[in-house]
Amino acid sequence: MQSVIKYIWVLCIWANTNLLFAQDNSRLSNQGPTFTVRGSVIESDTQEPIPNVNIEVNGGAYTTTDLFGDFRIEARNGDELTIRHKDFETVYYIIRSNERIKVEVQPNEEEDTYSKLKKSSRSKTETFKSLIDSAETYLKKDAKTSIQFAGDALAEGKSVKQNSEAYEVLGDVYMYWKQYDLAVSNYRISLQNVNTNAVKLKLAKAYRANKNYQESLEVYNSINKSELSNWQLIELYEGIGDVHFSTKTFQLSIDNYEEGLKVAQKHLITPKTTDLNSKIAQAYNAKGEPQNAKRFFNESMKLANTENQKRAVEEKIKVADFENENNNFSNEIELRKEALNTISELKDSIFDNESSLTSQKQNYKIGNAYASQRDFSNAIPYLQKSIAEADDKADLIVQKDATRRLSEVYRDAGEFNKALLAYQDYVELVDKLYIKKEQEISQAARFSKDIISKQNRILSLESDRALSESKYQLSTEQSKRQKLIIYSLIGGLLLLLVTAFLMFKYIKQQRFANNLLALKSLRSQMNPHFIFNALNSVNSFIASNDERTANKYLTDFSLLMRAVLENSEEDFIPLEKEIELLQLYTKLEHFRFQDKFDYNINIDDNIKVEDFVIPPMLLQPYIENAVWHGLRYKKAKGRLEINISQTKSDEIQIIITDDGIGREKSKALKTKNQRKQNSKGMGNIKKRVSILNAMYKDKVDVFIDDFQDEEDTGTKVVVTLKKD
Repeated sequence: MQSVIKYIWVLCIWANTNLLFAQDNSRLSNQGPTFTVRGSVIESDTQEPIPNVNIEVNGGAYTTTDLFGDFRIEARNGDELTIRHKDFETVYYIIRSNERIKVEVQPNEEEDTYSKLKKSSRSKTETFKSLIDSAETYLKKDAKTSIQFAGDALAEGKSVKQNSEAYEVLGDVYMYWKQYDLAVSNYRISLQNVNTNAVKLKLAKAYRANKNYQESLEVYNSINKSELSNWQLIELYEGIGDVHFSTKTFQLSIDNYEEGLKVAQKHLITPKTTDLNSKIAQAYNAKGEPQNAKRFFNESMKLANTENQKRAVEEKIKVADFENENNNFSNEIELRKEALNTISELKDSIFDNESSLTSQKQNYKIGNAYASQRDFSNAIPYLQKSIAEADDKADLIVQKDATRRLSEVYRDAGEFNKALLAYQDYVELVDKLYIKKEQEISQAARFSKDIISKQNRILSLESDRALSESKYQLSTEQSKRQKLIIYSLIGGLLLLLVTAFLMFKYIKQQRFANNLLALKSLRSQMNPHFIFNALNSVNSFIASNDERTANKYLTDFSLLMRAVLENSEEDFIPLEKEIELLQLYTKLEHFRFQDKFDYNINIDDNIKVEDFVIPPMLLQPYIENAVWHGLRYKKAKGRLEINISQTKSDEIQIIITDDGIGREKSKALKTKNQRKQNSKGMGNIKKRVSILNAMYKDKVDVFIDDFQDEEDTGTKVVVTLKKD
């Protein structure tokens, strides 16, 4: 028994250990900043792109390749990329950086002629992609080299998609190097070539960075949210929130951050959840609601601690700045000391002097916080340490600020000699900093000049910028009077268009009403014609003293008449009802002329008659003509065939054939009055079909021809019906 208990205890420990290890792995997998990974999937032999390949990251992001086999997806360092498609085995790849990924898979066994011909274009495509890769590689290292590669890629580009990608990379270069106006121009040209939501988001961000806040909002609002991935939707809400924060409309900023936060929480996108909690806190603080800000900062710090150390220390420093603004110096000092410990673990040398994560800045701010509490004994060592570190790392700005603050602390502590010495050091640092700033300004001017020189080589960009500038100047130079004239013309034109539209609509409605009236008139002419012929048949039975037959005929005739009158007001009735009327009418005619013809009604089993509609009493006149003017005069017994078949998925044919004497012989036998009546009946049918086709877009087609080449030529009527 003891051995069993021991075994169970060992199993529990093993299970808990595995669970903790899995959680630790999950935490580690979520560490690191996200970045965009670009790639393509092609056949290894033909270099043909493969569209609609499923691309997935174990972190949850998903996309597919486009028609050119390219894709882009948000991922982190260490994520596993899974590439799936029905035509090749699943490929797995561990992401190490944001380098372009090229996936080559085995081609199909059979290679068509087109694929062979496409091999000749391989070098051009490869050259373009390699140039774009080079531009992205140098993006953060050397702006001029990166722009040169992107310009060369434009020269190699042979499609609007490639041009769009090249201009997008140019926009990324200018965005990173803070040339926001040029970034805007390049993103706009990229969108002119290929309109994508990813570039729209970048353009809106560039507008905001360039302080074109209204333009930024216009771009954000023009994006269709339903087309965005979860990550892009969060970026959209976050971007709108950033714009409102910049314009100091803090409540709108908070509202949009919270919308983005909902999406991030729903889809477990931890980095964005952390960022948005932090931004909501900053917005509440700027709005003057520190309690709400504190609540969200607590949440962002808790989430940041579940990510990597760098993200955690960044959030601590943000919260420390918040505590400083609200004069909570003790909390600030505690947070900055914790941040200093983490920074030392992260190797402070990896941060440049522009970063907020440098130890000299944190020591300076700790010393400043102690000084604000008038705790000079603690403030002085931290300020001295900050000065020493700043001197070691050539951070003149922090060294200057810390020296000035140290001088003030010595003064407030009553150590005036030390204060004077510190102040003299401060003056020297100001002079050094002034010289350095002049050099930086000169370097920045040369840098801007070189970049503009590179940019000018891209003629299409320059022309677009010139066009944008001319439009802007034109709009600013317009006088109020010109605007009034233009607006008046536009108003008059709109009024004219509205009037024309209403007139067109009225004429169309009037024409439709006239057509309905004409149809009703034609139907009212056909129904008495049909009733008159039927009563003639009844009269013939009564005249021959065949009362029983007459009664039976009248019973069937009354059923037919009831159905005809019920449908007389409709433009179309179900084909099923028309077939029932057809069967009843043909039965009545055969009942009278049994010695003259036999008939057969054949309906294809595959037809769904309930799916089609037909004008009422459309087929009856053709059957009546076949019996009365063709089969009745035939010497031998004739044959009437009615076949209904489906020729297309949305079309059926009704073919009525008889082997009677034919139209020419029938015309010769008729009296002048009979010819007139028959012509009138057939004319009514033609008018009905013509009006219905005008109203319902060629729904019915009727074709009449001789049935055969024998003495009795007969008649063939083909009626084609189209489904709605």
